[in-house]
Amino acid sequence: MAKNTFVLIDGNAILHRSYHAMPRFMVDGKLVNAIYGFVSTLFSTIERFEPKYLAVAFDVKGPTFRDEIFKEYKAKRVKPDQEFYDQIPAVWEFVRVMDIPLLSKEGFEADDIIGTLAKKVNGDLGEGEVIILTGDQDTLQLVDNRTKVAMPAMGKTQETVYDESAVVGKFGLKPDQIIDYKALSGDSSDNIPGVKGVGGKTAVELLKEFGNLEGIYEYLDSIKSKIENDTAVSSRASQSIQQKRLEDEGSKIKPRTAKLLLEGKEAAFMSKELATIKTDVEFDFKLSEAKLHDFDEQKVEQFLEKFNFRSLIRRMPTSHRVNGQQESLF
Repeated sequence: MAKNTFVLIDGNAILHRSYHAMPRFMVDGKLVNAIYGFVSTLFSTIERFEPKYLAVAFDVKGPTFRDEIFKEYKAKRVKPDQEFYDQIPAVWEFVRVMDIPLLSKEGFEADDIIGTLAKKVNGDLGEGEVIILTGDQDTLQLVDNRTKVAMPAMGKTQETVYDESAVVGKFGLKPDQIIDYKALSGDSSDNIPGVKGVGGKTAVELLKEFGNLEGIYEYLDSIKSKIENDTAVSSRASQSIQQKRLEDEGSKIKPRTAKLLLEGKEAAFMSKELATIKTDVEFDFKLSEAKLHDFDEQKVEQFLEKFNFRSLIRRMPTSHRVNGQQESLF
């Protein structure tokens, strides 16, 4: 590509995708399918997008700020077998052998590192763009006129690249509304509760009408002030009056949905906080550090030989390093 393309790889997402999509095979008695899938995806990405800059972000062990907000965050997620985790060190080793920055920060997820970098370097790319490589649809919230999300092909699944129009075409929502969608309908994979009783279809309808979560509750507050004026009636009667007046006043929100939203307001805003990818994580990074350097072909080949990945050796990107000297970062 002629553009100054910066590819950001969600290491955990690609590794998980590789582990589940690639056939199981072993080398020296150890499963290596996730390692193979990750390296294969990296090579394909370099070939397709021809990035000038590339970095890989990984989660780190331990709780994040989201766990502090909601202790049950991701609590229902089934952990992979140990043979998945045993492959991670080799993947980290390969990223380093390729002279690619491997980024992480305690207390944050890889998505937060990616979100921060995507926004931080956006203006430094000239006419270029940011490509986020992931299998996680959460990152679609980061899509804008300079940032795209690529979902790599695995098995029979075709690669999809999402720009703003593609997100709207698939979900009926703008990228920045993905956060509000999860705030309302929740996300079972991350155990984000959302508003109990509000499903995806209703969430889309509400967001098309009001734009975002704040707009929905501003409208509800204005309706609520009109109908909650009789404190002498019983709780049950008050609900009945509220529903009747919502109907009479031509409310833009159905009575039952309004009730669910009012009851679930706290959960909605907590869910939005959980679903929002950080774009202001503090850590030292210079775009020049992610320049796709000429790597040491011999070291990369030795790594691939160690795992009998001979088919990947034939696909290895070309390096122009001379006499083992690495190009200056600056």
